Amino acid sequence: MAIGYPNGKKSKKEWQKPQSTKKQIEFGNRGMSLEDDLNDTNTYYLAQERAVIHKKPTPVQIVQVDYPKRSSAMIKEAYFKRPSTTDYNGVYNGKYLDFEAKETKNKTAFPLSNFHPHQIEHMTQVTKQEGIAFVITSFSGLGEVYLTMFDAFFPFWERMLQGGRKSITLDEIRQHSDQIPYGLNPRLDFLSIIDQKCF
Repeated sequence: MAIGYPNGKKSKKEWQKPQSTKKQIEFGNRGMSLEDDLNDTNTYYLAQERAVIHKKPTPVQIVQVDYPKRSSAMIKEAYFKRPSTTDYNGVYNGKYLDFEAKETKNKTAFPLSNFHPHQIEHMTQVTKQEGIAFVITSFSGLGEVYLTMFDAFFPFWERMLQGGRKSITLDEIRQHSDQIPYGLNPRLDFLSIIDQKCF
């Protein structure tokens, strides 16, 4: 369709329908972070009396606080008291659960630099006490989330310490892990995988 102008000349450019500025939203990733998804899932588990799982607070030492108004306070300076262990812990079916949740935009591998030695040591100790330890990894660029039991995850950490790869390839994750499908309630039903692996 050509557009006419007051000078009587036709525009040489064809009119095109403007493209929508709304972003396509995939079911697998609706703008929520992995932490949001897990927090929603754990809230659902608690409401259904299926499990009691919480995100661990990060221990901080507040050093300086400003009070610009009587009704508000602003933390100006704070330090981590000690290294945190893992992100989540709780109780399910009479067993202690402990897991770390990590997210990456990388579409081919998961960098092990996202983990810290004290977290690996903590999960090692949990498994020695017959607790259930695992890692949940999200490939946000792919909209895929995986649960890897700690016993399957640890060899990749050891490989890195021995001078090997500093990441776990997506193919390795897929081979040694279970994909957690996205749902509505719960958002990420990781306990269904724990049921298959541990009970």
